[in-house]
Amino acid sequence: MASLEDKIFGKPQRLVLAGHYVRLEPLAAQHGDDLFAASSVADASERFRWLFEAASDDRAVFDKWFGGALESVDPLFFAIVDEKSGKALGRQAIMRIDAKNGVGEIGNIYWGPDLSRTRGATEALYLTARYLFDDLGYRRFEWKCNNRNEPSKRAAQRFGFTFEGLFRQHLIVKGENRDTAWFSIIDSEWPALKQAYEAWLSPANFDAEGKQITRLEDLRKKFLQSE
Repeated sequence: MASLEDKIFGKPQRLVLAGHYVRLEPLAAQHGDDLFAASSVADASERFRWLFEAASDDRAVFDKWFGGALESVDPLFFAIVDEKSGKALGRQAIMRIDAKNGVGEIGNIYWGPDLSRTRGATEALYLTARYLFDDLGYRRFEWKCNNRNEPSKRAAQRFGFTFEGLFRQHLIVKGENRDTAWFSIIDSEWPALKQAYEAWLSPANFDAEGKQITRLEDLRKKFLQSE
């Protein structure tokens, strides 16, 4: 294994990461109205169940959170903007940034109802991974969640993250214990995963009704086996 002694990793910057369906824009004041609308939905309490902040349809409460997110460097927040409508449909962050060791985590994810379970959501994850691995040369990309958050754990595995273990009694969140499940992708796994993402995101992988033709999980297996 080559020595990492002199390896230098960059820090994530506030820049636009463009895709086919969505683009990640550094969080800015103009995203406020869209993100408030995306989070002020009927099932907001369930959507915010596992986030650090609580759901609220009070604009003053949202603005307090939003102001802090605008100024934050770590987590570094991005709005997820739909390429067709130009609306911000959700947000996420690169966080726990460890440039010394080439490690970053995706977190603070809120994918609104018009984004979750769509091609755009998968592309938002892909754009973040591509930025860290290809542009910054990072070695490790992390995903963490409450161990009781089954949808998040399923999503991590669908996206190609490997489960690494459980940090018991790791945090107290909203007055409750949180055991944290840890997942990661490492740089040696990324080339095959990148091929799988790009094949899945291709417009050719969707029929006239917008339904996927080949699952991401199957494409991952295909490209991992071809290595």
